[in-house]
Amino acid sequence: MIKPESTSNAPDNMSSAHFIGIGGSGMSGIASMFAQLGIKVSGSDVRDSHAIQTLREQGIDARVGHDAENLGDVDAVVVTGALWQDNPEYVSAQERGVTIMHRSRALKWLTRGKRLVSVAGAHGKTTSTGMIVTALLDLGAKPGFVNGGVVQALRTSGSLGDSELFVIEADESDGSFLIYDTKVALITNVDADHLDHYGTHDAFDDAFVEFADAADELVVISSDDQGARRVHEKLRHAHVVTFGLDASADVRVTDIHSDASGVSFVVHYSGASLPGRLGVSGSHNAINAAGAFAVVVGLGFEPAAALAAIETFGGTERRFELHGIVNEVSVYDDYAHHPTEVEAILIAARTVVGEGRLIAIHQPHTYSRTQAMSSQFAQVLESLADHTIVLDVYGAREDPVPGVTGALVSQAFSDSSRVAFISSWDDAADYAAAIARPGDFFITLGCGDVYRIIPSVLKALESRGSESR
Repeated sequence: MIKPESTSNAPDNMSSAHFIGIGGSGMSGIASMFAQLGIKVSGSDVRDSHAIQTLREQGIDARVGHDAENLGDVDAVVVTGALWQDNPEYVSAQERGVTIMHRSRALKWLTRGKRLVSVAGAHGKTTSTGMIVTALLDLGAKPGFVNGGVVQALRTSGSLGDSELFVIEADESDGSFLIYDTKVALITNVDADHLDHYGTHDAFDDAFVEFADAADELVVISSDDQGARRVHEKLRHAHVVTFGLDASADVRVTDIHSDASGVSFVVHYSGASLPGRLGVSGSHNAINAAGAFAVVVGLGFEPAAALAAIETFGGTERRFELHGIVNEVSVYDDYAHHPTEVEAILIAARTVVGEGRLIAIHQPHTYSRTQAMSSQFAQVLESLADHTIVLDVYGAREDPVPGVTGALVSQAFSDSSRVAFISSWDDAADYAAAIARPGDFFITLGCGDVYRIIPSVLKALESRGSESR
């Protein structure tokens, strides 16, 4: 893992930059903006993707596969925290003395001098960032932004914008959210995670306190999340606005009703009650909308106009995203990779599935999280899904840990008939098709590459349907 503090700031007079891991949602957006500023951009990633293709269409030399020869003669190299330190391009940059920037330092360089809105939290920050950006665009503000997922209506995860405003998803996983010059901070929740970096729950909380108190103008923070309440109690900031279901919230949400077409709710703020509706399902999205509303109003926009603008949000990729319906079986995908996130998305899915069964395809993310939270994952999946297919662990930045596989999750189920651990993706796709019934709702869960199994599942469902006809 490459830590932000172990890398450098952007060099003076930067004219070229190479991105290692350029296909990532955040990295691709930053790379695109570098190119728009006239910087010669190149990059590489382990596999081809839509993001890679889009970058190539912009004239960026984006290659598949990592090789020291990809580096070329550049002023700086931009890396993700998940990069392996033996990556040949990274090693070559070190040996040659090329400036190496963590992606957060590249993002800080892009946002210098801007009125920066930073969205942080263990869950919901990509959606909340997307809501704020969508609303500001609808209100004519033309903000710059970098999000952790592609905003579906905009077909991009980042843009330079054309105003003083800039909105980013600020990553707390490695502490990099502390380096930005934030004006307005939104904290969606403080559900302890990434303890491999922070060590203790107290250190995790303290990082959020530091992040919030450093915001120049405003802090918007959840009233419902236990961790956020702990952080709120420690804040010294003069201007804090709370949001959520709690009766004490400054921006309170009530009357939430979610169905297959979206979610309706009422926002209570400053003596007014404003009805709202989103085209994305789930009560958690109504709460996300309240946080986004507090930010947009805090930036100076009129409340009713702010909520109406947020209603135009149509979702982000890999967040409760429908990929296909085959023989009356729906296949969705979601980025959820923490028990709290899985719980929220499965509750939302229940409002859509109707009389069919809800079947999860869960890819555990990182060995450390799987080892620490396998029981919590099992409890949530067993209580909310009718059946679960567990894949093997997506290790990301971590080396394998002996004995830690997806089987830890399946073995923690109390009813073994409701779960299957299948390490082979081909076998998992065939198994999914074999158990599928008309009306069923499959959803892949994980922030690794689990979405890549979806074409195989859809193909297996089609083949199964053909055989039965």
